[in-house]
Amino acid sequence: MIAKTIRTAVAVIFVVSYFVSSVFADENLANINSIVNGNNLFALELYAKLKKEKGNVFFSPYSISSALAMAYSGARGDTAEEMAKTLHFIPGAENTNPVFAELNATLDEVQKQGNVKLLIANSLWPQKGHPFLPEYISLMNRYYGVSVLPVDYFNAPEDARTRINGWVEAKTQGKIRDIVQKPLPVDTSLVLVNAIYFKGNWAHQFDPRRTSNADFLLLNGAKTQVSMMRQGGRFGYREINDAKLLELPYMGEQLSMIFILPNETTQLSKLEDELTSANLHSWLSGIKEQFVSVDLPKFKVTWGANDLIKPLKTLGMRKAFMPGADFSGMDGAKNLVIGALLHKAFVEVNEEGTEAAAASVVGMRFGSALRRSYTFKADHPFLFVIRDNTTGGILFLGRVIDPNDKT
Repeated sequence: MIAKTIRTAVAVIFVVSYFVSSVFADENLANINSIVNGNNLFALELYAKLKKEKGNVFFSPYSISSALAMAYSGARGDTAEEMAKTLHFIPGAENTNPVFAELNATLDEVQKQGNVKLLIANSLWPQKGHPFLPEYISLMNRYYGVSVLPVDYFNAPEDARTRINGWVEAKTQGKIRDIVQKPLPVDTSLVLVNAIYFKGNWAHQFDPRRTSNADFLLLNGAKTQVSMMRQGGRFGYREINDAKLLELPYMGEQLSMIFILPNETTQLSKLEDELTSANLHSWLSGIKEQFVSVDLPKFKVTWGANDLIKPLKTLGMRKAFMPGADFSGMDGAKNLVIGALLHKAFVEVNEEGTEAAAASVVGMRFGSALRRSYTFKADHPFLFVIRDNTTGGILFLGRVIDPNDKT
């Protein structure tokens, strides 16, 4: 079979500066559901801020939440309360950390199944000689499996930048490069990094011999030529007011990609306004397997590196970025503040494989004229979500305005 493959990679960096510059245990199920629901709520609230930017958007809310969970472990007082409220965490790091550890373990099990590549890595980059509390480092090791890699921001900032970038590039299979685009301030005391990489083949694969050039209608009314992939088969499908939903599972079916396509290009903005956690849950709960004719463009997006401090402030997380922030759980003092929160993400949807394997997709065509069939033709801007089907957690979220715009 000829496989259509999607690759995604993302990295997020949490920079702390001196302010002078899997099987779930029953007793944990409620906390796990709470964290997953909270992460999804945060994902869509953050998207509501990021959608104001022009062009394609792609990010990993799970990666961002994971990095900030490491910071939350060292937050205290009002700083911790504000972070928990904005990120929709369970109050108390003692409740949050074990759940993130279980979620990471669950995703690691997906990787071990061998159907997809799903790699998650965390690291701490402290200033050489800065006295962080042993109990904080121990928590990071226990729950996040971090590598502790001291660097010298004060005397060798360019070397620190190079080493962090190299680590991120290696952990994301070379897809995320130069997330730190200029040397960090010399008063940086700690960098926390979370990187996530995903690559998977569809469970129901596309034959590239059916791919051809087609028009894609842009928001301004102009048309651009794209490589449009086509197949027919039984997929999760639903029609809602002014939009269609399509679910394509990856091999192993632990993960899926969900496309949300407005019926008309002019309805994208309205659809984005309706993209809340409650609405998305309602939409997805009504998806049923149907015979669907699918037209989907190839696309590749690199988004970032973006500093997310401004959108997080608008969501209510302010104290962590201001003098007086309390991260005393990290080093025993109140002299740390978040200096930057950098995020960069990459996604590629294309075809891979050998021609000899293509024959089996022929059987996926509609088998009977008596069966009702649906059409999902993504020839204009759309939204998409990659989620973990075990927990319902959103791993990646984005929109495609122009499939040919790779920036």
